Amino acid sequence: MFHFCFLQLFCKSKQNSFRNHNFYLFLNIDIKPGSRTSTPACGCPKCPTCPTCPPPPAVKSETFLTCEPGWEPHGGNCYYFSTSKSSWTDSRRSCTDLGSDLVKIDSREEQMFLLERLRVLMKDDEDMFWIGLTDSVEEGKWIWVDGSPQDKSLTFWKDGEPDNASKDGAASADCARMSNKIEAQGLKSWFDISCNYPLKSICEKQLD
Repeated sequence: MFHFCFLQLFCKSKQNSFRNHNFYLFLNIDIKPGSRTSTPACGCPKCPTCPTCPPPPAVKSETFLTCEPGWEPHGGNCYYFSTSKSSWTDSRRSCTDLGSDLVKIDSREEQMFLLERLRVLMKDDEDMFWIGLTDSVEEGKWIWVDGSPQDKSLTFWKDGEPDNASKDGAASADCARMSNKIEAQGLKSWFDISCNYPLKSICEKQLD
């Protein structure tokens, strides 16, 4: 009788030991022979599995917008100062062939930038550049090449301009040019003249 009970207790003990062993294996815990304690095989004291580090974030490739060779960047736009002289219409056509248009001046800061460049590029007082402003559709109503009317709060006509003086015998002076030599007064550097007069020009387009 005693032998039978002892055998039952022994078997139950072995069964529990076997179950515990399988439980530790399930938790990935290392059981050292002869030890009553166990530690996770990964070395983490409180977690059944080792934490994994997240992968490093992917490096985003940045695209830097630039102007084409021969164009000058400023304020998110590219400018081309053409030294070829032609009429306002032909100059505009040359700009559109380059994917641009004659310059539209939207701010004092842009006006200042252009004047600084013209100070270097102009050879004499009459060596002016076309800008994208005209009243050829309706006399006295000045319109930019994008169809927007000239903002009267943002105008840089020289004192006395526009005076409708064509200088080439044309009936009217319907196109605007700009200068930065003796005649210019501060930022006031726009002059009207006949659209047929041959001048250099400024093309403008957004950064690609």
